[in-house]
Amino acid sequence: MGKYQPRNSFESPRFCGPRTFMRLPFVEQLDEHMDFVIVGVPFDTGASFRTGARFGPAAIRDFSILLRPYNPAQQINLFEYASGVDYGDLPVVPGYILETYDKMAEGLAPVLERGIIPIVLGGDHSITLGELRAVHQKYGKVALIHFDAHSDTWDSYFGQKYNHGTPFRRAVEEGLLDVSRSIQVGMRGGLYAPEDLQEAVDLGFEVWTTDQFKSIGVAEMLKVIRNRVGTGPAFVSFDIDFLDPIYAPGTGTPEVAGVSIDDALKLVRGLDVLDIVGFDLVEVLPAFDHGQLTAAAAANIVFEFITLVALRKKAISS
Repeated sequence: MGKYQPRNSFESPRFCGPRTFMRLPFVEQLDEHMDFVIVGVPFDTGASFRTGARFGPAAIRDFSILLRPYNPAQQINLFEYASGVDYGDLPVVPGYILETYDKMAEGLAPVLERGIIPIVLGGDHSITLGELRAVHQKYGKVALIHFDAHSDTWDSYFGQKYNHGTPFRRAVEEGLLDVSRSIQVGMRGGLYAPEDLQEAVDLGFEVWTTDQFKSIGVAEMLKVIRNRVGTGPAFVSFDIDFLDPIYAPGTGTPEVAGVSIDDALKLVRGLDVLDIVGFDLVEVLPAFDHGQLTAAAAANIVFEFITLVALRKKAISS
């Protein structure tokens, strides 16, 4: 068993103690026993419509106390192979996105330098640019696996270059991504013009709409993703609005006719053969989350992220 694992809920009721992800230890000092860390980035200044995603990390952690360490779909006890902690929240500067990016890069640098995999809880999608800057310092250009209803490749919003609709255009411009290995899945909803999605293609991304994904199904979609990404380092960014609002009502820019939580979990599980060096899950907005449906979906997706870390450790040890 790893040094760091959740508190035993047979000995301590789930509603006891501070809210950390899965009741993992809250540890702010990195050490050699950590394979992953859960990190919150409670920042939503980049949001263009509903705000409140700054409370997303707390909401995800709050629901995650119900998660258990054995993943029956992947047939693995996560903490027999992986060791991780809740690293708390990175410092942010509300209202100041560039300053927050600097703090994110500084805060994630020691995590990545040790080879620890960060699993980041957002926050709006603007935060991913700060993560990718930090990842680039360690790994160079990485592939992006992006699950979302929106491509987030606008050039600007309201004349501003940095917000939750622009991070991946900026990431391409800054040379952070290997776009020849990057893919966006789940695009849907109304657009301003026919060329809106074409702009993401022109940047080099392979782009799949929700309708296209549904037409081929999970198994074939995973083949496409694996073939596109290949063997190099990759980063997974999951916007909760990838899901249909019936599964995730608590988000900033919901789009109807989305993906089921069942298919989303299967997609994440199918990434087990890839070299993933970081994850995030963004855009959970608890003020619109009836019955914690969105937090439940988000926590379970993050659980699958941790499972991928554990599966890699198992493969290395066998």
